[in-house]
Amino acid sequence: MSEEPVRILVVDDDPLVAGLMADILLADGREVDLAANGREALERIAVRSYDLIVSDLRMPEVDGVALYHEIARKHPALLERLVFVSGTTEPPEYATFLRETKATILTKPFAVEALQELVARSL
Repeated sequence: MSEEPVRILVVDDDPLVAGLMADILLADGREVDLAANGREALERIAVRSYDLIVSDLRMPEVDGVALYHEIARKHPALLERLVFVSGTTEPPEYATFLRETKATILTKPFAVEALQELVARSL
């Protein structure tokens, strides 16, 4: 009997970055779904369970901060399995959010090994 693969949702509005993260995670034997923004991520979360959510902060429609708050409201158990990858942590609203929530973040650009370590630690 084989174990089910770890299922990860990658949320990023940049298709190149999302695709790169998916390729890295797939090569590690993970199952990966993609969402282009927080709205799509919430739609996916509503119908499927995930072992980990890796999300960008700055995205159109629903950004990472709003995604965090919606997950806290609708799926609070998922908060411990939500991590961020972002090239933008300087705007005051993001810096304040990260400081207050103590959310895990990996800064873009990142090394392949750094993403793999983040995922391993978060699982």
